[in-house]
Amino acid sequence: MVIVAVVAPLALCGLLVPLRGVVATTNAALLLVLVVVGVAATGQRVAGIVAALAGAVWFDLLLTPPYGTLAIADPDDIETAVLLTVVGLAVIEIALWGRRQQARSSAREGYLAGVVTAARIVASGDTTLPELIERVTQQITDILDLDACRFEPALSPAGAHLDRDGTVSWNGHQVDVRRDGLPTMDEIDLLAEHGGQTFGHFVLTAATRVRRPELEQLLVVVTLAEQVGAAIAANTATAITRHGAPVDGRVT
Repeated sequence: MVIVAVVAPLALCGLLVPLRGVVATTNAALLLVLVVVGVAATGQRVAGIVAALAGAVWFDLLLTPPYGTLAIADPDDIETAVLLTVVGLAVIEIALWGRRQQARSSAREGYLAGVVTAARIVASGDTTLPELIERVTQQITDILDLDACRFEPALSPAGAHLDRDGTVSWNGHQVDVRRDGLPTMDEIDLLAEHGGQTFGHFVLTAATRVRRPELEQLLVVVTLAEQVGAAIAANTATAITRHGAPVDGRVT
């Protein structure tokens, strides 16, 4: 892509060389900005920067007198060349910002879809508890990009905790997740709660590298864990209603 970033502005300037007496340099600069935008749209910052710089160089060499040198005789052309570079670099950052926002929006939709799916499963009763727990375990792993995640019905809290408000604490101290990331030296405990009761916990492992999830990601996994807590609570209530009769393990 870097080669394209160099060649594309050169090709455009080459096409404009026969029209140097007709096309104003400012218009040529605008056309070069379009090329930079096209390269920046690929999401590669290096390629975009190269396109912006290459566009300025080819503009100087081929479209501003004296031709064939990096010297520029007309002060207006100097201003145009500088603006071409600055605008090109600014466009790159704007394009990349837009791509990041789009990616975050898509991720948010995915998180919400996971929560909605889990809620529907709990409400429908069309799956078993083990299947629901397996699905939620995978969703938590994907959302936080974890090394591993498992569910344990018996409580044996780990050293770090992910609380209902999305905060993470470790050894009694709150962790600045956006700055320091999730704890890597210990497993992270996430309770599956419902109605003030705890029905097990998820154990999160993020040991191989630092993860810095957003608060909304942490809140989503808390909500998913609560869906499991609600399902287990419903199953427990059904078992009690049946006076201890065996149940099939389905989410009710």
